[in-house]
Amino acid sequence: KEFLVEISGTTVTITCPLTEEGNIVWEITGMKPTSQARKYVIENHDSSPTSVNCSLGAKKHEMYLNVRVCANCQELDALAVTGIVTADLLITFGVLILVYYFSKDRKGRPSASAGGRPRGQKMQRPPPVPNPDYEPIRKGQREVYAGLEPRGF
Repeated sequence: KEFLVEISGTTVTITCPLTEEGNIVWEITGMKPTSQARKYVIENHDSSPTSVNCSLGAKKHEMYLNVRVCANCQELDALAVTGIVTADLLITFGVLILVYYFSKDRKGRPSASAGGRPRGQKMQRPPPVPNPDYEPIRKGQREVYAGLEPRGF
């Protein structure tokens, strides 16, 4: 037979597997048990691992208790968890389908971010604007370069 452990908030209830009537002796590390009933209740359990023994005469049962408790925990049954996961998946697939259809419609439209040029036919680029520092000498501008004389090597 096994112990029955029930957890509710920070309260842990342990039921001894002994079924005979009588005074059950509880031994719990770190605590002084006062109950001699078949069920032992630990109020405000601190989630520390403890060793639990219950005995009646020569019969003795031992258990290592390692439970996590919290004051603000909420229990969810399997149906609630299944509903939450299913709703999340449906919403995610719905958003994916919407994004797919909206992005699919945009492929056929020309975008204005391409510089306003038509995409179908490539146009030749005009030659680059010459740098004014390297312009060729033109008639009427010789005075700008008059101070430059050829050097002899």
